[in-house]
Formats: sequence, C-alpha cells, structure tokens
Amino acid sequence: MSISFVVKMAGILGIIALGLMLTLTSPTEIGPLGVLVFFTTLYITIFSAFSSLLQAFYRFAYKKDKTMSRKDYLSAAVLAFGPIMVIMARSFGAVNLWTLSLIALFVLLAEFLVRKKV
Repeated sequence: MSISFVVKMAGILGIIALGLMLTLTSPTEIGPLGVLVFFTTLYITIFSAFSSLLQAFYRFAYKKDKTMSRKDYLSAAVLAFGPIMVIMARSFGAVNLWTLSLIALFVLLAEFLVRKKV
C-alpha cells in the first residue's frame, strides 16, 4: 500500500466519521474527548483534501505523474492546520482581520521552514 492510498482512505473514513458525529450527537453531549476527536478527524480530512489537491497541482504543473515526497506531505500538513486554526479562533469569537493575518503569517512561516529545512 502506498502512502497516497492510506491518506485518501483516511480522508474517506474521516468524512464518514464527521458525518456520523454531526448527525448523531450534539456539542453538549459529546464532551471534551468528543471535541478532540472531532478536531482531529477534521484535520485528517482537510489534510487528505490538501494532499490530493497538491498532487493534482503537480500533475497539472509538471504534465506527468509525480509521486509526492515527504516534503510535499509535510507541506500539505502545514496547510491543513490553517483552517483548523480559523475554526478554533471562530469558537473563541476572535475572527477579525488581525487574527486571520496572524494565522496566514504562521502558515507561511511554517511552509518556509518545511521548504528550507526538510
């Protein structure tokens, strides 16, 4: 099994788990562990979507079937954390231009670190 297959299957299972969590439970009855599972599952689903988009971009840009490297998966992992931070800021009621710019700066700095160090 390739890593791409595992990431895509994790994304599909994440979508199913999120669908079940959103239809069968409410935020008051799920508890702190359920919120942690929700955010983790959401992160895995977004990571799977970003890695698929990045792989499609590479196919389009390079006009060939390029296998994704470790650096590419790390880049997708950093990009996937951006929407999670926006959702967490939204839960605190602190979404404004300043918060969004700080989140974007964090993601850009983390991307720079991944591209230079790995």
